Amino acid sequence: MKIGYARVSTQEQELSLQLDALKAAGCEQIYQEKITGTKKVRPELNRMMTQFRKGDAVVIWKLDRLARSLKDLVSLVNEIQEKGAELQSLHDHIDTSTSHGKFTFHIFAALAEFERDIISERTKAGLAAARARGRQGGRPKGLSQKAQHTAIIAEQLYQEGDLTVKEICQQLSISKGTFYNYLHHRGVQTGSTRGK
Repeated sequence: MKIGYARVSTQEQELSLQLDALKAAGCEQIYQEKITGTKKVRPELNRMMTQFRKGDAVVIWKLDRLARSLKDLVSLVNEIQEKGAELQSLHDHIDTSTSHGKFTFHIFAALAEFERDIISERTKAGLAAARARGRQGGRPKGLSQKAQHTAIIAEQLYQEGDLTVKEICQQLSISKGTFYNYLHHRGVQTGSTRGK
């Protein structure tokens, strides 16, 4: 069975061009939505991805109607093929049921891998350059001035022993993890039997 997917980015845009092309291509069922491609959650796409079966063909008007990026496209096509279905893009003349279509997607997958490697190399080079200038990457060590003040109060309340850890956290609007980090930062030994 041929299953179509049509998408436009805004409510003002029309789906009719895509729908006509998908119907002409023989799609028996068409999922459609008006939502930007940058949204991670696309309900109709997700619904379609759970509906097709082995031997089905997912038909789209253009590749950019299906995916947000090359990486996203490769991931979706792999998922479609893992379920035993194929992808056809009418405008791009791609059909993964053919050897030419499979070859095209191997190139796309290689380009996505290349793109990931370039990003990784640039990140590593940027961190190395920052270290060479005496700056460390990642989260800064130590506490901000405000956090240091809160840590002092947390230590005092803990040492006084009148409140449980839970009550101190509520008073200071911090999590238990942050509370213990503050005490550790202040060099305070904590016992496991104090209030939860």
